[in-house]
Amino acid sequence: MESDSLEHNESAKKLCVSLVPIFNHLDHSEQVDVARTSRSKTFEKKEIIFQAGDPSEYLYIVHRGKVKIYNLSESGKEQLIRILNPGDFMGELSVFTDELLTSYAETVERTEICAIHKNDLQEFLVEKPTISFKILAESSKRLKDAEKSIERLSSQDVEKRLASYLMEQVEKKKSSGHASEIILPMSKKDLASYIGSTQETLSRRLTSFEERGWIKQTGQRKISIVDLEALHDIVE
Repeated sequence: MESDSLEHNESAKKLCVSLVPIFNHLDHSEQVDVARTSRSKTFEKKEIIFQAGDPSEYLYIVHRGKVKIYNLSESGKEQLIRILNPGDFMGELSVFTDELLTSYAETVERTEICAIHKNDLQEFLVEKPTISFKILAESSKRLKDAEKSIERLSSQDVEKRLASYLMEQVEKKKSSGHASEIILPMSKKDLASYIGSTQETLSRRLTSFEERGWIKQTGQRKISIVDLEALHDIVE
């Protein structure tokens, strides 16, 4: 992401900064100071924001849109790591290391990104060390999620991985009071990549779950969980 391709947009940047958990605890004037150092750029669908081998120089914030982070195997197969929505960020390790990036970031839809150079961010960390703790907390959460994914891929078959993933989505929805109704946060193609399967196999497993009365597919990404206990029994 070259600096001359980034555009300043004061009002957008303020909103962008306020969305992010590592900055939203700052007061307004401090958020404005952070925003002034950031630059924004709009990417069209399926544009690459960064790729493996690029220098690690920026903290990237998703202002609008959606971004997927993935790795590529030697054969070119995509392995989805996570999906980022507005308020999510990536590239935070640039603050602590000069190593090259090891993953790819690609837009899922038209997306606006705000970027803060590592030098500017490091200055803020000296002034506001609480930001460091926020970054470390998020990194710890992502590490925990990665460990879960590795365990799932290494010890479960596709049916168990899918059931486990659906249960995780139900758990995330509990706070809203509509845990039995979930909306997949990604396309089925990306979900297949995320659980280490193919789109065809995923579709067959979802159809199988539906035929057994465990779920009901009510839309392209909408799923009603009919029998959570049955999903739990598969995982166990």
